[in-house]
Amino acid sequence: MWYRAPEILLGAVEYSTYVDIWSVGCIFAELVTKKTLFQGNYEIDQIFQIFKILGNPSNVWPEVKTLSYYKDTYPKFSPLGLDKVVENLCPDGMDLLAKMLVYDPSQRITAKQALLHVFLF
Repeated sequence: MWYRAPEILLGAVEYSTYVDIWSVGCIFAELVTKKTLFQGNYEIDQIFQIFKILGNPSNVWPEVKTLSYYKDTYPKFSPLGLDKVVENLCPDGMDLLAKMLVYDPSQRITAKQALLHVFLF
């Protein structure tokens, strides 16, 4: 569950390989920090762990409101920021990680784009 994309946690029934990019981003962060990035105990806790670091998604992903498990009554979290949680990662690495962990799946980096990212060269 710790590597599950927010769209799945929030009830999306149709999704694509972008969920895998989210998972790879979580694993990438874990390799850097040696600890799980979003460590929830159950699904709603998992989504709140994501919100605590990235903030509430409705500000940057309006379509989230159409997902069956999303509620406007969820607590409001200001983004802490990946750079505060994933330390000791060079700017290029942070750029790649941030592009993997974008709320809106259509805005996430693709696998092909990630493989061509400057961090990997």
